[in-house]
Amino acid sequence: MLHLKRNLLLLFLFLSAPIYSDINKNPFELIDVKSQEMVVVLKTENELFNTNPEIFKDKIKDIFEPLIDFNRVSASVMGKKYYLSATKEERDQFIEVFKISLLDTYAETLSQWGDAEIVTDFSYSEKKNQIVSVKQNLLTTNNIYPIIYKLKEYKNGNYKIVNIIINGINLGKTFHNQFQALAIEKNENISSIIAEWKSDAFIDGQ
Repeated sequence: MLHLKRNLLLLFLFLSAPIYSDINKNPFELIDVKSQEMVVVLKTENELFNTNPEIFKDKIKDIFEPLIDFNRVSASVMGKKYYLSATKEERDQFIEVFKISLLDTYAETLSQWGDAEIVTDFSYSEKKNQIVSVKQNLLTTNNIYPIIYKLKEYKNGNYKIVNIIINGINLGKTFHNQFQALAIEKNENISSIIAEWKSDAFIDGQ
């Protein structure tokens, strides 16, 4: 009986592992599956945004955070000049601060569309320099909002998000321009830029 249970467990693990792996290796399936999970949160937990916004944001973050390559996105936001001039500690600090601000922005944006449906366009195909674009339409009662996710393929075959364009607004470029403006304002002092970013994002205790 013990051998039977162990064999059944091994069979279960064998059958389960490829499913998880395949999703991460298929950018369209990955975005579609995770988006539908977020739709469930939007439809069942949207009132939380008004009564307890932090819990609502956490529910969205739990789904969304593992999908993003924050190291790469943060480096892109800083730009080559400031990324190379920053210390490792400053880079790590900015990654954490930026992560919170991006996830908060995304969760707050989604909260406005509690009645939404999200439809992935599996026929849309665009790949350039290992970056795949996955297009979705967010359907509300009155409007259609296009969303384009840019995902990079890594050596292990898995994909991670490196940029998002929501209704024509390129979040990567928007955050990059914000960082460059702060760099001018703060005389290119990286620590001061991070402190101001943290303040603007209302991040406490970081």
